[in-house]
Amino acid sequence: MQTVSTITVHTLKEWLISEKPFTLLDVRTNEEIAFNHIPGVNKHIPMDEIPMRHQELDDNHPIVIYCHHGMRSMQVGLYLNHIGYDDIYNLQGGIHAWSQIIDPTIPSY
Repeated sequence: MQTVSTITVHTLKEWLISEKPFTLLDVRTNEEIAFNHIPGVNKHIPMDEIPMRHQELDDNHPIVIYCHHGMRSMQVGLYLNHIGYDDIYNLQGGIHAWSQIIDPTIPSY
């Protein structure tokens, strides 16, 4: 059974503050990440490059995936889960929720 857990922006903020070991994966386009991103992002692989580059991801720690609102990141999470990654989280609301709830200095689009 394929499952992707969700994580709230509040929990992600706690993970970042506590320096919990995890990968924060942005799957948006190069243009989107140039416009804004969540501080602490340590991996950027555009969604369409995931099938060719997924081996760059460390499966020894949780992977939190995000995009603009959470739809693309959920698809990537399901794909990664299907090919054997286990500890996958989709950021609920994506960077839009992050900029609205956690850090309003990050521009919205």
